[in-house]
Amino acid sequence: MTTVILPIPPRHDLVATWAFIEAGLDGVMRNPGESLSTVTRMGIYSAVHNICTAHREIPTTDLDAIAAMARDALSIFGAEVYNKLKDYLTKHLVEIYENSKNYVDEALLSYYLQEWDRYTMAAKQINALFGYLNRVWLRHEINHWFRKDVFDVYNLHLAQWGEVILKERNINVMEGVLKMVENQRNSKTIDKLQIKSLVDSFVTLDLKAADSTTPTLELYRSHFERPFLEATTRYYESKSLQLVSEDHFFEYEKVDAWMDEEKWRVEQYLHPESITPVMETCFRAYLTAHSGSLKSKFQLLLDRDQQDDLARMFRVFAKRIEVLEPLKESFETHIKKSGLAVVEEVAVKGDNLEPKMYFDALLEVHIRYRKLVDDAFAGDSGFVRSLDSACKEFFNDNKVCKRDSTRSPELLAKYTDTLLKNEEGAEKADLEASLDRVMMVFKYIEDKDAFQELYLQTLTKRLSHSNRASEDAEVSMIRNLKEAGGSEDTHEFWQVLEDIKNSKDVNGRFKEWQGKASDEDDTKKEFDSTYHVLDARAWPLTPPATPFIPPAEIVNNYTGFQKLYSDKHRRRDLTWLWNLCNGEIQANYVQTAKVPYTFLVSAYQMAILLLFNDANIVTYEEAQKATMLSADWLDPSLDVFVEAKVLNPSPENGKPQPGTSYTLNHKFESDQVKVNLNVADISEQRKEMVQTVELERTLLLQSTLVRIMKSSKKMKHFELMQETISRIESRFAPKVSDIKESIDRLVEKGYLERLDGEQLGYLC
Repeated sequence: MTTVILPIPPRHDLVATWAFIEAGLDGVMRNPGESLSTVTRMGIYSAVHNICTAHREIPTTDLDAIAAMARDALSIFGAEVYNKLKDYLTKHLVEIYENSKNYVDEALLSYYLQEWDRYTMAAKQINALFGYLNRVWLRHEINHWFRKDVFDVYNLHLAQWGEVILKERNINVMEGVLKMVENQRNSKTIDKLQIKSLVDSFVTLDLKAADSTTPTLELYRSHFERPFLEATTRYYESKSLQLVSEDHFFEYEKVDAWMDEEKWRVEQYLHPESITPVMETCFRAYLTAHSGSLKSKFQLLLDRDQQDDLARMFRVFAKRIEVLEPLKESFETHIKKSGLAVVEEVAVKGDNLEPKMYFDALLEVHIRYRKLVDDAFAGDSGFVRSLDSACKEFFNDNKVCKRDSTRSPELLAKYTDTLLKNEEGAEKADLEASLDRVMMVFKYIEDKDAFQELYLQTLTKRLSHSNRASEDAEVSMIRNLKEAGGSEDTHEFWQVLEDIKNSKDVNGRFKEWQGKASDEDDTKKEFDSTYHVLDARAWPLTPPATPFIPPAEIVNNYTGFQKLYSDKHRRRDLTWLWNLCNGEIQANYVQTAKVPYTFLVSAYQMAILLLFNDANIVTYEEAQKATMLSADWLDPSLDVFVEAKVLNPSPENGKPQPGTSYTLNHKFESDQVKVNLNVADISEQRKEMVQTVELERTLLLQSTLVRIMKSSKKMKHFELMQETISRIESRFAPKVSDIKESIDRLVEKGYLERLDGEQLGYLC
């Protein structure tokens, strides 16, 4: 076949030149897969060049006008070529659009992709033919006129396809695509490469006018991803509702399978950036169907203790914060209810509640749900926080603590005291495990300062009475407290231990001194004694508020110790704490006892009983004169003797008061050979502890407020309160009213002043 090569029209003849170019374009569009001959390509390229560089005849002799027209010639003639090409492409695409109306669903998709391939192949050839327009005119328009609405010739093809074909037929094309996807979801075979090709076409069409080489994915997201996600939502909402209606809620593996399938689908034919929205859509479709019942069914699983189902549920929702948060709240509430119910059962014991029973109940709840968190929720930190929050609440606010917020720390201190006395003879490993349980409870106790105050009191009693399991156990406990609260909180504990250690050395020297200084008669009268020399700054002890005359039987012993100690430490003054002294007295007078009873008594009780060595009857007045004890100390001791039936009052049931006399009960009986009569008044001890704690808290609040204001100088009232709470809450939970009262006190004392705008200022 002979190829007829038409001559290139004159450069000023725009009509003829464009007709020449259009004939070449028709050839490319008919056979985009075939390359034009070199002569034809060069002819079209030259024709485009000629139009862009042509100068129309200018009907004027004005030189300035001629120069201006010459400067604008490139813009004028280049724009005419660009617009004619744009019109040509629109006309061609309209034909494709009209033909597409003959197809639907998959057939329409096939036709669309076929024409897309032909069109883009032609676009590449035409882009080369219009190289001069791209290189000169387009650059001039963008750089000189800053135009955003023009593209190189290849991207002009794409832009026109989007305007004519995509805008009009995308909905119909996507209908076919979505039917194919649904068929695949329903286990039917499809040609996924077609969908992949369509996605690639959308990405190719997605351009930035200012930078035509960078896809923005805006068009892909609006024309493909959005309808795809909408169809995905409808599909999985339907599937999820089906699960609900069939009561398959607990088959969480189905959701995992769905999401794995959608992930595979994205990898096969969607853009990679669709992975997150597709997975999110799939999950939310499932969640929408179950949102009304999710929390209640989670609660049902908790009530039934179905850990396997809880674990499966957690695996599905592990990365879904919006789902897990309400579940964590339900979990926390559930633990609180469980804890309060358990405490309710043991609270019926009232004041007779054993500390061990109480804390066994608390820890049983904690251990059970800690195991659930580890096994079912993979130790998730959010569920751990819910557990901690719930335990902190029901450990401190329950029926046992209803009347007194310090009840939990008080019972914990008693329990710790029992363990460290080790009266049951527990093995070292068991004792350490029990102390670990104590620290587990201590973690959740809010009033830690109350526990530490009580712990210090019990520690001093154990040490002063030599009633402890071992020094190692005491040291281990104090180390645990140091790790939990810091070195400042345990400084006094270490000092107490150090005093007891030093007292052993002092007692050893005293024994040696006694052996050398006493004659044979004195030695027969001596008895075993142990003295503790304690640092008043560390020990929470106060001298007795009553005068006291020690019994003559112990005078030589204690005065000898005092002389020895004073000679060695001349600058130290000893204050005798007779209210804390105790000893043993053998009751040889009881007629019915095969083995004489041994009474464990306080120093005050000892002084009273020893009066009966010299008299069968001792009146209240005689006891008071001989011991010099005030009624506050004498009366409780006599009451203990009467209640224990060691003494008989006269008149019968007579109260400790002038006119009452006492005699020994020679028929005294007890199941124990050693009878403990040194029974402290628990209510008075608790009252003293509460007063001490309140005083220390007030001082701590005021000192903290002063430190904060000293560094800040000025601070708003609310901010000061928040900062104070954050610094103190590790010791105890301060009340807002207490902080306000402390601020008022500091204002009155002149440490702080009130300023305008709810501000406080530091004065000193």
